[in-house]
Amino acid sequence: MIATHGAVPTVGPSRSDEQPVPSLDLGSSLLVRSGNAPPVAGWRRALYLMSRGRLNVGNSAAQQRRLVLTAEVDRPLVGCHRVAVLSLKGGVGKTTTTATLGSTFAEIRGDRVIAIDANPDRGTLGQKVPAETTATVRNLLRDIESLDRYSDVRAYTSQNVHRLEVLASDSDPAASEAFSGEDYDRAVSLLEKFYSIVITDCGTGLMHSAMESILEGADTLVVVSSGSVDGVRSASATLDWLDAHGYRELVATSVAVVNGVRPRAGKVDLHKVVEHFEQRCARVRTIPFDPHLEEGAEIELDRLRGRTRKALLEVAAAVAAGFPDAPTAAHRN
Repeated sequence: MIATHGAVPTVGPSRSDEQPVPSLDLGSSLLVRSGNAPPVAGWRRALYLMSRGRLNVGNSAAQQRRLVLTAEVDRPLVGCHRVAVLSLKGGVGKTTTTATLGSTFAEIRGDRVIAIDANPDRGTLGQKVPAETTATVRNLLRDIESLDRYSDVRAYTSQNVHRLEVLASDSDPAASEAFSGEDYDRAVSLLEKFYSIVITDCGTGLMHSAMESILEGADTLVVVSSGSVDGVRSASATLDWLDAHGYRELVATSVAVVNGVRPRAGKVDLHKVVEHFEQRCARVRTIPFDPHLEEGAEIELDRLRGRTRKALLEVAAAVAAGFPDAPTAAHRN
């Protein structure tokens, strides 16, 4: 028998002194093989497919930028977002911007997008999509009490290949003049039950009866200008009027779109034009001149030039940056 005196010497650290053994991380970083995403187009995509994925040089900077913009446009949206497209001057592409912006959103996103023509004169938004019905917003208002489902509302709209729906205005200017602010509120209150994005093509006048309701309910304002001197002055005057009539916050979060910019814009300094709107609006984007848009007919995004498609993606991403993280209906009430 061996006697022990005093404390027994400890060999190695006791369990109480040991550091806890970390559990095995089974997150996606461990389970999924890292690497560049497959290229989406061009010779890079062809090389990737021909090598059966062994040669992956990734996307070009332009392709990667497009993917980032597409993700921004497709960001989650809680509730319904109202966009008002406005210009004090006619002929600057306001209605075309409404149709192309709406088509871009509808093509990329999985939810429903609708554009409503709120022009007090004879609006032309309905001409930007294939006509599926002769119904107008006036017909919808007449039957509004019986419209309980999306399929009920769909009977009053026309849809293009990009899934954008349009609720047209009356072809008779005398009838459309009666479109009041109360009418607008009733129509949009119904639409936002079934659509995630409602884009309103406003008239050129700021004093017509529906304009106050449009501006009061708008979540994002898109102010459209041409690249000409008088177009820029008119757009700036629009912002002045809004500032002076209690819409300063709406202006501060707005998106300015300089439309139909040609490669050689004469004596107009486009950089200064953009700089001017950057001082007043949250974001400024330019859309280049495009022959398809100049036609004034139905909008087909596939017929646009590549730089025009990219510019529209930039505009849509700028609008989507204003999407809320919570429903927006509460502040309207």
